[in-house]
Amino acid sequence: MSERVAEPGRQPGVIGQGFANLWRGIRDEPRLFAVATVGGCLFTLTGVANSLVLGEATDRVVIPAIRQGHADWSAVALAAAALSVVGLARALGMLLRRLAGGTVVFRLQARHRHAVTRQYLRLPLSWHQRHSTGTLLSNANADVEAAWAPVMPLPFALGALVMLVVALVLLVVTDPVLALIGFVIFPTFGVLNVWYGRRVWPLYSRAQQLRGEVSAVAHESFDGALVVKTLGREEDETARFAVRAEQLRDAMIHAGRLRGLFDPVMEALPNLGILLVLLVGAIRIDAGAMDVGQLVRVAYLFTLLAFPLRAFGWVFGDLPREVVGYDRVDAVLRARGHEAYGPRTLTAAGPASLRLDAATYAYPPADLTGDPSEPASPGDPPARPVVDAVSFEVAAGSVVAITGRTGAGKSSLVNLLARLVDPQAGAVLLDGVDLRELAVGEVSRAVAVVAQQAFLFDDTVRANVTLGADNTDDDVWAALRRAQADGFVAALPDGLDTMVGERGTSLSGGQRQRIGLARALIRAPRLLVLDDATASVDPRVEAAILADLRERAGASTVVVVAQRRSTIALADEVIHLDAGRVIGRGRHEELLASSPRYAALLTAYEAAARAAGAIPEPAVSEPAVSEPAVSEPAVSEPAVSEPAVSEPAVSEPAVRELEAEAAP
Repeated sequence: MSERVAEPGRQPGVIGQGFANLWRGIRDEPRLFAVATVGGCLFTLTGVANSLVLGEATDRVVIPAIRQGHADWSAVALAAAALSVVGLARALGMLLRRLAGGTVVFRLQARHRHAVTRQYLRLPLSWHQRHSTGTLLSNANADVEAAWAPVMPLPFALGALVMLVVALVLLVVTDPVLALIGFVIFPTFGVLNVWYGRRVWPLYSRAQQLRGEVSAVAHESFDGALVVKTLGREEDETARFAVRAEQLRDAMIHAGRLRGLFDPVMEALPNLGILLVLLVGAIRIDAGAMDVGQLVRVAYLFTLLAFPLRAFGWVFGDLPREVVGYDRVDAVLRARGHEAYGPRTLTAAGPASLRLDAATYAYPPADLTGDPSEPASPGDPPARPVVDAVSFEVAAGSVVAITGRTGAGKSSLVNLLARLVDPQAGAVLLDGVDLRELAVGEVSRAVAVVAQQAFLFDDTVRANVTLGADNTDDDVWAALRRAQADGFVAALPDGLDTMVGERGTSLSGGQRQRIGLARALIRAPRLLVLDDATASVDPRVEAAILADLRERAGASTVVVVAQRRSTIALADEVIHLDAGRVIGRGRHEELLASSPRYAALLTAYEAAARAAGAIPEPAVSEPAVSEPAVSEPAVSEPAVSEPAVSEPAVSEPAVRELEAEAAP
């Protein structure tokens, strides 16, 4: 996401922009904010009333008691009653201000967190690919909090403004000479706030940006905990995090130093005014120009003004951070790249037909921050298409396998089929309708994708299969049986109610894949896309899953991305991709006989193993490919175990070398 950072030599109107942002929030909650403001005004005006009561009590109770040697208890009772009434009104004002003001802040934060989250869901995958998870989390959390933090003290500051006007009028009425001190103090306060806002805004902008970077590094470390632990990279990850954390610390210290200078000055201004008032007032009392009660009233007014001035300081002190946070949130809400939807719906039932007409897709440059569909700037090199003019048809109810070497564009093609991204040229059609012409939700209702890395939520097995849909337990068990997952789920301690842990950590990779497959099957999709979704499953279990899909081919059209020969052999047709283009189509046996590159691809692991002497030379021309053995996990399986299939020891470099030899 692009950050709006102040250009050198140019300072934004932080105060004006900050109050404009706050006004937008006030318009969203006008009634509650009005209640909070009334409470703030009541709180501050009762302070002025308290000064009047104290002044009268000094003249009518304290001074006579000193002169006469005893107090008039009726006057004391009347003064106590007046002070009690003012105190109760002051407490009521505080209650209204804090309760209503806090409600406004929390509602605004919740509303904007929802708005940011909805925007994340609306933005296409290509937009998310250019932004780190840490930055997105920071936008939805820290930036939203910063954007509305000044709303809480704002009603108090507005009440203080009313009090300031009333107090200045009362000062002028009481003693014009002492009022001049106030007319010097308060403009000085305004000038200092403007200076502070201009100086601190760039510092808070940098700090908010670093918050996102710190969050991104932390998220990567937590997400890759298994890699970090198994490879002993704890110290390196700690050092990487420490660099960002120290940069954030330094940025916050720099801003804190400036605020550390600003806040004491704001505290000192009213106290300085009180000292001047006492000094000048004592001189005027000696001259007979005023009495003691008037001096007490004026001094108490300046004492009261100290706290409201701090309220102004809270608002103005938070405005720079508020502007930065609001700008970062607004950048998300204004982000382009929304997917366009049409009015059409899919009315047919049963398996869907699929067609790609010269579909082309290239990932946008990493530094492109606008609409993903915008062309790059003239100085940017053109992006190489990862899906290049791909055209093929899949008949309704058929099973098609897509294969190719690493980087051939298979997963990018899957993203196009599920409309996670849109092609820059050509079209993807379902039942003859361009996916871009379908209404919102039509694609997700008709198409289900099962990825190689199945993501599970920290919830029960049932919740991970249904994802909140209204399915019965019978439906869940039926989907689990089709995914060959009912056995190990039944053996779990609580069955469907077993908590699987964050990202399904209590399950093996193969078990997670089968639950992910059940999640797709329970929705009875018209098009089922499997992106190497059984790669971690035991070959015998995979064969049972694919046999079920093959037998039920009339229920869904199946597109499977695969490398295993046993998987590909079950397909009605095989599409061979390389460098984003279709270089071969036909049945598995036909391609084996006619395409050396296809044959080399499917036998890469086996050929590498023979070269290493791990297995003997085959007796027949087309050896059976030994599938990878994936050990099932720590969770106990039912009585009928899934036999492990031995896999030859094959080095990754050897496979890549054979892939390279098969390349043109």
